[in-house]
Amino acid sequence: MATVPSVSYSITVRLEVPAGGKAVSQLTHAVESAGGVVTALDVTNAGHEKLRIDVTCAARDTDHAQAIVDQLEAVEGVVIHKVSDRTFLMHLGGKIEMKSKVPLRNRDELSMAYTPGVARVSMAIARNKEDARRLTIKRNTVAVVTDGSAVLGLGNIGPEAALPVMEGKAALFKRFAGIDAWPICLDTQDVDEIVRTVQVIAPGFGGINLEDIGAPRCFEVERRLRELLDIPVFHDDQHGTAICVLAALTNALRVVNKNIEAVKITMAGAGAAGNAVLRLLLAAGARNVVVCDYLGAVHKGRDDLDESLRWIADHTNAEGYSGDLRGAVKDADVFVGVSAPGILTGDDIATMARDAVVFALANPEPEVSPDDAREHAAVVATGRSDYPNQINNVLAFPGVFRGLLDAQASGVTQEMLLAAANALAAVVTPEELGPNYIIPSVFHPDVATAVAAAVRESAGGRARGFTEA
Repeated sequence: MATVPSVSYSITVRLEVPAGGKAVSQLTHAVESAGGVVTALDVTNAGHEKLRIDVTCAARDTDHAQAIVDQLEAVEGVVIHKVSDRTFLMHLGGKIEMKSKVPLRNRDELSMAYTPGVARVSMAIARNKEDARRLTIKRNTVAVVTDGSAVLGLGNIGPEAALPVMEGKAALFKRFAGIDAWPICLDTQDVDEIVRTVQVIAPGFGGINLEDIGAPRCFEVERRLRELLDIPVFHDDQHGTAICVLAALTNALRVVNKNIEAVKITMAGAGAAGNAVLRLLLAAGARNVVVCDYLGAVHKGRDDLDESLRWIADHTNAEGYSGDLRGAVKDADVFVGVSAPGILTGDDIATMARDAVVFALANPEPEVSPDDAREHAAVVATGRSDYPNQINNVLAFPGVFRGLLDAQASGVTQEMLLAAANALAAVVTPEELGPNYIIPSVFHPDVATAVAAAVRESAGGRARGFTEA
């Protein structure tokens, strides 16, 4: 639940009030007394006796929104006509569409765009498949693929329920990088079926963005698709998160005058995001890392290690710490959480090293209260938009794919991910850098272009395969 009113729970209440009297002035007071925030008040129809007014306000959650409506209805003379949830209104009919880039105003234009003229273009591609990147949408199109098994923080809710999220992802691709992306929501969670389906649709796309596929299945899906396809395969929950975390940590360590090679890092979360974040931090020079899952620290002595956890045990926790998360946090310089809400307290953060850095990225409820963490840590970041230093994947994936598509890359390398993270960190200038500004806004005009340029340069025109740490 949001702790303060949020636009994501914004409602518009259409109501009538008497044209005279105090009813109009009482509307704002009614919303505020219920704990809401009025963001707009529009008179949509005026008469001598009645005024029709749309009151738009932000609430904390759906129950709070209803409480606001009840408070408005209690104002003398008010008649409620309709209550609209603005988020649901935005999603009506979907958020994206396909439209033609070329005019089809007459027979000549139709003959070139479609038959018979299109046949010549098809035959040119038949002779040289690489021409598909030049002559079709392939050069600028990404498939956003999910099986609906790990959608946001909502869990395994299925492909239909995942569709609004994937639509939003496609809209972000267009808004921030001019890329045409399309949601592909698969009604299967079988690895073989997912891999085969993506393989056979791949000719129509210049890249594959895997999204919200649960671990450990996502690891195998990505690995196999990278081996099969000649276009980039990027799992945003893993690599997008890792890029943003490394960029933010790079700047946070500058703020506290520490370097990544020397700090002790404690991580909570060994799933898809945690695994990728760890690998990129190690590639960037991190040396002293302890990773914890719900059973405690990952170490070589545990007898429950799968392939992914075994890799973590082999590359971290050199001292063999076998305790819980709270013990692992003690004396740590950095905490990175990509796990579950409320697993630490402010008192736990107080046991960290001086000038600690805390990234509590579980969303919507972080691993530790940001307010409590800020009492003891020098720099705090979350995944939320209502606190400074929001770690948001939209800072990474549009620019990454823009660079990959421009370079006509056939794969993603770790060097590209490091280049993207360094470019993202560099968007924040030395003059701007501070405890509350270690990562740029998602609306900063230089983010996507800087990341794209770095990836494009790293790709060197063509890139093949994916090199793990």
